[in-house]
Amino acid sequence: MKAAKRKAEDERPAVDRDARRLIDLEEARAVIIAAAALAIFLYFIKLILLPFLLPAVLAYICTPLLDWLAARTRWPRWLFAVLFFAVFFLGGALFAEFAGTRMIAEARAVAADLQGTLERFARGALGNQPLHLFGNTVDAHQLVQGLLARLRDWLGQSDVLATLVSYSLVAVMGVFLTAVLLFYFLISGHRVARGIFWMVPPHRRALADRIWQRLDPVLTRYFIGIIVVMIYATAASYVGLKYFLGIEHAVLLALLTGILETVPVIGPTSAAIIAGLVSLRTATGFMSIIDYALYATALRLSIDQFIGPLVLGTAAHVHPVLIIFCFLAGGIVFGIPGIIMAVPVALLIKSTLATLYGDEAD
Repeated sequence: MKAAKRKAEDERPAVDRDARRLIDLEEARAVIIAAAALAIFLYFIKLILLPFLLPAVLAYICTPLLDWLAARTRWPRWLFAVLFFAVFFLGGALFAEFAGTRMIAEARAVAADLQGTLERFARGALGNQPLHLFGNTVDAHQLVQGLLARLRDWLGQSDVLATLVSYSLVAVMGVFLTAVLLFYFLISGHRVARGIFWMVPPHRRALADRIWQRLDPVLTRYFIGIIVVMIYATAASYVGLKYFLGIEHAVLLALLTGILETVPVIGPTSAAIIAGLVSLRTATGFMSIIDYALYATALRLSIDQFIGPLVLGTAAHVHPVLIIFCFLAGGIVFGIPGIIMAVPVALLIKSTLATLYGDEAD
């Protein structure tokens, strides 16, 4: 009898381990199925994700401060949410009006003498000698005239004009939708989070809560890292524009570069085009284009390949190589929303696996 009892006690840890292994396997299978279903769903609605992602991220960053202010002052939380929204909305509107008027003025100045400016640059690159290209001989004047004629023909196409108009309308509607969603997320962010948590099956909610407890501080550090990258982009662009290129409105262009850095791909591209237009008007020769190209290349390489991956990887405890891979993979699959979601999704996967494996390492 004692031998049988002792044998049963020896076998119990093995049985417990087998049962725990089956539970972990079942939880991992459920997580993989849910993640695959969510990825497929997001892929089909990727065109409408951007207006939801930007205000959601901003509201997530502001939520701890809103909660702290409400608890400290004992005033209603919605009051601070409305105040934050008013600051963001009015600040964005004033900056857009201030920057827009100056950028439009610069664009008009460039367009007024576009042909003459391009001819000066072409002569600086070609000299006074004609260019022999595919059996034809053209000088700087003919080359610029041909390029401008192609540009006018392209802009004159009905489908191109319709595409530009439709993109403009979509952009305007997206801005208003983003503002509306930001207001709702700031006011009722906790309700939205509880609604998402409610969608998790009841028997999986304990696991979801453990994953979130691990993910939340990592996400916070990651978004703080994004703010650091914005500050670096603003400072580096100001130094380059002011002291390397000597461009007017360096402060405005630097602030614009830092703000647009929060919108992957489109933001940095737009900032580079705007700064390029300003430098084009004040350029004195072909070397001015080379200088601006060197500045833009150095700025993008320093942000995309060094500062961004290093700061974000350190903040999120993820290797910089993985940060670069996530940006590229997310952009290929989902476009701009994929670039925004790439690292948070990687952090979610890391936190989920760490929770399932029982790994307490950060």
